[in-house]
Amino acid sequence: MFKEKSLNLLLLCTIFTITSAVLEYLYPALSFFDGGLIIAILLTVFLKHDHYTRLFGALSVALVITASFYQLEGADQHQQLILQHLYSLIIVVLATFFVLYVKKLYRSIESDQQQVKALFDHATEGIILTDEKGKIVLLNPAAFSLFQYGPDELPGQTIDMLIPQRFHHRHVKDREGFYQRPSNRTMGHNRDLFARKKDGTEFPVEVSLGYYRQQNKLFVIAFIVDITQRKRTEIELLNRQQQLEKITEDIRRLNADLEAKVEERTHILREALQELEKSQEDLNAALSKEKELNEIKSRFVSMASHEFRTPLSTILSSATLLSRYTTTEDQDKRDKHIKRTKDAVKHLNVLLEDFLSVGKLEEGKIRPEAASFALCDLLEEVTEEMQSLAKKDQRIHYQCSQKWQLTSDKRLVKNILVNLLSNAIKFSPEGAPIHIQAEPRPGGGFVLRVLDKGIGISAEDRQHLFSSFYRGANAVNIEGTGLGLHIVRRYLDLLQGSICLESALGEGTRVTIELPEEIL
Repeated sequence: MFKEKSLNLLLLCTIFTITSAVLEYLYPALSFFDGGLIIAILLTVFLKHDHYTRLFGALSVALVITASFYQLEGADQHQQLILQHLYSLIIVVLATFFVLYVKKLYRSIESDQQQVKALFDHATEGIILTDEKGKIVLLNPAAFSLFQYGPDELPGQTIDMLIPQRFHHRHVKDREGFYQRPSNRTMGHNRDLFARKKDGTEFPVEVSLGYYRQQNKLFVIAFIVDITQRKRTEIELLNRQQQLEKITEDIRRLNADLEAKVEERTHILREALQELEKSQEDLNAALSKEKELNEIKSRFVSMASHEFRTPLSTILSSATLLSRYTTTEDQDKRDKHIKRTKDAVKHLNVLLEDFLSVGKLEEGKIRPEAASFALCDLLEEVTEEMQSLAKKDQRIHYQCSQKWQLTSDKRLVKNILVNLLSNAIKFSPEGAPIHIQAEPRPGGGFVLRVLDKGIGISAEDRQHLFSSFYRGANAVNIEGTGLGLHIVRRYLDLLQGSICLESALGEGTRVTIELPEEIL
């Protein structure tokens, strides 16, 4: 239809142009026929493309110039004709530029209107325009979809039909208050807002209000967002928080039970050790009996003094930290500490079953289980766990700059690092830094170092440090059993690694362990 109208208009312009040209040719003395050319140019304002205006403008200029050369009787008449056509030429040029300007201005207005319409039609929020009486004037497609009404059902109705019946009285007061003191604002602070669909279904919404005045009439724009999913998420988050609190309480009870069991078993082990020590003189005569006694002693002391302490501390620290993370953004942190707690409990169960004593090492019952893991992640995990056991102002710094993969027994490697860091913490003063470093070893494998600024070890004591129950002369008043380094070396033997200890009294200690990249 539009194309047919354009063709008709183009034909009309052509007719005006041709008619004007013919009349000018037949009656050269009558310059007012140039008006037909101007009319043709002005009519092109209704044609979409500018080249039609330029075409008829150029033709009109050419025809006016040609007409000025038509011969008339008398020089004065001919000169007068030239002046008349010169005036017409100016009018034709001005008309051409005027039409081009009007068409450009119209296209700009049309583009702005299309952009506003696209913004209104394709907005994902529901947009409703009401007048000062609360009657709906206009809705966008998203609003129709939101309330499930047809295109002709809402315009002209009051906005109250979209509000649940129980809120009508309060909504009328709020609406009147807004009309008296209009402002751009968000509704629903500290309270829940609900809307009603065509079938009567209610759903939670968030509403933002704006206003403008046109011809002394107030119009209100409401931007409506369906927040049903957000409310579901909030309820789910609240339920999860309650579950987390319950899990935290269960973990605390479990921790208390485990501590009681460990204390009970430690007491039993101490009594057993006392009985064994009493019978040691009788067993010294037989070498096999003495070896058995030492194995039992190592088994009991290592379990009570070393193996149970770290997982229990991990459970306690994680349970404490869990209570601090209460927002949605802290879910990852909560999951992390829940996992650490579960891992520590699992580790404790493994200790109760597999590491009751160093005697199992002697009997060959411990076998390394190789698996690939990220070395830097392990250092970070151990550092976080041991930092909670550090003295005042002691900081544990780990250095591991790349994502190295190590194929070994992660549990044994972790126990080695825990033992070394535990010694560094115990034998270092408050405020002294502790460093743990990792780097690749030339030829394959990795080197791990633990450095401290503690009391150090004398040259006389260093040669006995890897013996069971041996303690340095300057460590008598510090809690410990003398099994830590002995266990570390036994673990390293299983992992095909080695250990080297460098220390000086009052200057600190550096422990270097080497691990193959993959155990055979």
